[in-house]
Amino acid sequence: MFACDLQEHQQHGCTPDENCTATPEGKNVIAPNGNQYINMTPGLVQVAFEDLISPDEEQTMLPGQPKPLETKLYMRRFAVLIVFSLYSLVNAFQWIQYSIITNIFMDYYSVTSDKIDCLSVVYMIVYVPLIFPATWLLDKKGLKITALLGAGLNCIGAWVKCASVRPDLFGVTVFAQTVCSVAQVFILGLPSRIASVWFGPKEVSTACATAVLGNQLGTAIGFLLPPVLIPYTKNNIDLIGSNISIMFYGTAAVSTLLLVLTVIVFKEKPPLPPSQAQAVLPESSPEDYSYKQSIINLFKNFSFLLLLVSYGILTGSFYSVSTLLNQMIIEHYKGEEVNAGRIGLTLVVAGIVGSIICGLWLDYTKTYKQTTLIVYLLSFIGMIIFTFTLNLGNLNIVFFTAGILGSSDSMTFQNSKLGEDWSHRTHNYSDNYKQLK
Repeated sequence: MFACDLQEHQQHGCTPDENCTATPEGKNVIAPNGNQYINMTPGLVQVAFEDLISPDEEQTMLPGQPKPLETKLYMRRFAVLIVFSLYSLVNAFQWIQYSIITNIFMDYYSVTSDKIDCLSVVYMIVYVPLIFPATWLLDKKGLKITALLGAGLNCIGAWVKCASVRPDLFGVTVFAQTVCSVAQVFILGLPSRIASVWFGPKEVSTACATAVLGNQLGTAIGFLLPPVLIPYTKNNIDLIGSNISIMFYGTAAVSTLLLVLTVIVFKEKPPLPPSQAQAVLPESSPEDYSYKQSIINLFKNFSFLLLLVSYGILTGSFYSVSTLLNQMIIEHYKGEEVNAGRIGLTLVVAGIVGSIICGLWLDYTKTYKQTTLIVYLLSFIGMIIFTFTLNLGNLNIVFFTAGILGSSDSMTFQNSKLGEDWSHRTHNYSDNYKQLK
């Protein structure tokens, strides 16, 4: 753009790039409308200051805003992301640590398999009613309080498990797992908030995906470690109890360390915002915002309901397989508890690869709906193949089909997370403009 009087050109009916004269070499010009132009090529070309902002950032600037607000990226953002990813990892580990060795915990606590299954299902049961107050708390009280609740409850649940290592204390371990499941509610909603509050516009998607990846890695470790740490030693309850104690105390120690780091590292927000989207938020009045109304609006949206039901079915299928994997494997392959964990690991690792591929594809094509439909179809096919090849007597086939199932299911998770991140930023943009109407 050349430095010329835009208003004068408009009065004479010409476009801004007609009959413009260059400014003196090395000089910056203040246009009549208040915009500043920088002499990028001396004597020839003048570039608007606003043109230095990316298109995504320009969308978030308030109409009539004369210049961008001050933004800055802080190194602390990486510490926040790492600490969150790690305690999300530990929480996911605690979810699956019982189910992947169901038969061992059945013998130790002298309970039926459905009781052990409940230690996994409680995560899903608790999530449904508590997600609404948890998201309200995140909106009203902010990032740090929510993060501390997640890390704190995760730590408390881990220590209570240490007190449950006795064959007659199954009720205590149920209570401990319930506490951990409540912690999960304050964890799963944070990735997009951390990404938008702490990271720049070009880093948001990567930061959100990294935060989600921590939870997936926790599930992978939860499949792998318990069968190794607690081998099946029939008729030796004391040895099983000793091995369970090692796992529980190790988890509690790590959870405590991460709670301390959360207290030290987490801040509500950086001193200066990381992006224009965050910079204009303080300018917006929260008076017109209604959490209740936003929920009502969501449930009036047919597309949202369709996504909610379809994504819920696929997620439920994946969690069901994860919960029952140990029982399915040892039913057809006796004494293969360790391989059951490795198959679970295969599910998650293949899922991580699928998430990366799907994320790159969506970044390149932006074809959310088409990709969702294709991934849902692949998930359906993967579940059929896994179901009908499980009893063929060949573990190599089970590993292969588990990889297919895991990759397709976790591509679905990545698609939803990218959509969550996009909708979160779009919500911020639209709110800024509503305040000016």
